[in-house]
Amino acid sequence: MAADLSAQSQTLLLSTTTTTPQRSHPRTTSFLPFFSLSHSKPLLHLSRTSSRPRQRLQVLCQATGTQPISQLGHDRLSKVPISRIRNFCIIAHIDHGKSTLADKLLETTGTVQKREMKEQFLDNMDLERERGITIKLQIARMRYSFKNGEPYCLNLIDTPGHVDFSYEVSRSLAACEGALLVVDASQGVEAQTLANVYLALENNLEIIPVLNKIDLPGADPDSVIKEIEEVIGLDCSNAILCSAKEGIGISEILDAIVERVPPPADTADKPLRALIFDSYYDPYRGVIVYFRVIDGKIKKGDRVYFMASGKDYFADEIGVLSPTQFQVGELYAGEVGYLSASIRSVADARVGDTITNYSRKAESSLPGYEEATPMVFCGMFPVDADQFPELRDALEKLQLNDAALKFEPETSSAMGFGFRCGFLGLLHMEIVQERLEREYNLSLITTAPSVVYKVNCVNGDIVECSNPSVLPEPGKRKSIEEPVVKIEMLTPKDYIGPLMELAQDRRAVFKEMKFIAENRASLTYALPLAEMVGDFFDQLKSRSKGYASMEYTFLGYKESDLIRLDIQINGEHVEPLATIVHKDKAYAVGRALTQKLKELIPRQMFKVPIQACIGSKVIASEALSAIRKDVLAKCYGGDISRKKKLLKKQAEGKKRMKAIGKVDVPQEAFMAVLKLEKEVL
Repeated sequence: MAADLSAQSQTLLLSTTTTTPQRSHPRTTSFLPFFSLSHSKPLLHLSRTSSRPRQRLQVLCQATGTQPISQLGHDRLSKVPISRIRNFCIIAHIDHGKSTLADKLLETTGTVQKREMKEQFLDNMDLERERGITIKLQIARMRYSFKNGEPYCLNLIDTPGHVDFSYEVSRSLAACEGALLVVDASQGVEAQTLANVYLALENNLEIIPVLNKIDLPGADPDSVIKEIEEVIGLDCSNAILCSAKEGIGISEILDAIVERVPPPADTADKPLRALIFDSYYDPYRGVIVYFRVIDGKIKKGDRVYFMASGKDYFADEIGVLSPTQFQVGELYAGEVGYLSASIRSVADARVGDTITNYSRKAESSLPGYEEATPMVFCGMFPVDADQFPELRDALEKLQLNDAALKFEPETSSAMGFGFRCGFLGLLHMEIVQERLEREYNLSLITTAPSVVYKVNCVNGDIVECSNPSVLPEPGKRKSIEEPVVKIEMLTPKDYIGPLMELAQDRRAVFKEMKFIAENRASLTYALPLAEMVGDFFDQLKSRSKGYASMEYTFLGYKESDLIRLDIQINGEHVEPLATIVHKDKAYAVGRALTQKLKELIPRQMFKVPIQACIGSKVIASEALSAIRKDVLAKCYGGDISRKKKLLKKQAEGKKRMKAIGKVDVPQEAFMAVLKLEKEVL
């Protein structure tokens, strides 16, 4: 009877289309063999009251049209010829719809099932979702059947859009052959659009222009196409009009990727060379490396050699990201994947290193990446001094995931041991601080952001200085040079006046103004970087009601009239409060700092002068009055000489107390003044 039931079940399975979509697990499939996507055998559900199986609708993949989603996980891992691999990334200005388009591509190709979809699917950090921006590049392998029915492997890299994360974009471009240039059809060309296009052209990528958000009432695709052709010089005769939110034009984008993005070179027979373009630290598996295979093949169990660090490991696990990790047995030239080899030291597998086979080493390493140059510096100190080792370990692990971060040890008399950290911009600094506090449970104090100055000394030496406390004495320095950036602001014509006024207030030098469209202008200035690391971006958005955008590039160093502003409390220099400012702003900054310190420092038994000084010259001063005992309370009458004697005796005591007294500035005062410095500098 059991045999009859088994035969009946098989007959029912063959005669119906009862397929249960299986849920892909977010972790690697090796840990859950019973739920592996390769086990796509249909299941039979029998009712208690009837032997008739429940009919289920077969959910078809929208892209392939013939294969059920339950089989798609296995199909994504199946190999295709190198000629049918396409590696591309999405580049755009911030908030032009990159992440929404990436979500729709994943959904359309069936890479992610609809019930598992959520907005910003590839943005897996809470910080990214809260701010609505992409911070880290993300990878997803998709499978798409072209018009002729042939399957293609599409490797997507979603990139950040903010100027502070341009290093992430440059690394992504090195792993691709093509790029989707997404432009908002209602806003047109923005500052970061131009910057990303130039990065793509430097890497000789095939650029496919895509106009997004055409469903908005304010969309004007024709004028935006004209703007792209005039400003960028890109042929937009075959530009794709789409709306990622509504799903319009998605299939045309996928077809264009297959038709216009060139395949990678077929170099699978050469010795292995793979470029590391990203990595992160897993507390259980060690360093996980993301790489693009340029030449040769890599198999699970191979002994691999990192050419820059000189270390070798066994590849315990290799796989692809689709978008979660799936193990595979082999990756060859043109493919993008990840590697786990129980790498414990974060220094052994750096971004830009070349992976090769230990037994068949490549003759030369790949060029790698240009080193990121930090533009903004600040000091980071733990609130609890015992957390210094944890802060060091956290910075090392975070640097693995964020290659643009630089740091070195620093000591402060007020805040103890910490690190001097370099960032690409203010937003980058905020993100790093928040990630350290959230991901590593640290409580941090950050000093006011500063830039690197070059000091020309009298003896001919050139000293680089990012910390005011190590600035050479006035007698030893001949001049100070500050970094200057070329800033380009794109704005509607109604806000040209307020933005020009903002630039002139920040010591900017006017270079050029041109109209890129009938009602949009581009303003170009040479601006000292120190003036931009404060609230310049906030002021730009405020004065243009959010419509203006900016992009900047480093020009070089220029000699300027800079001085060191010191703060003295009771005649003693307070090193952590020293700043380097322009001579014209010294009085305003000094006055603001002294007034704030007067509010924050508790009163003492003696008078405490608070002074802002340039060298030995005091330019602003405040004083804390002493806490006095009423020594005349017992004098109910009598001669005035008795009262004078008591007051003179009290004054002499206060004088002795001031000579030997020491003012302790509370931690809260330092934090409040540092916050004030960020506002006034």
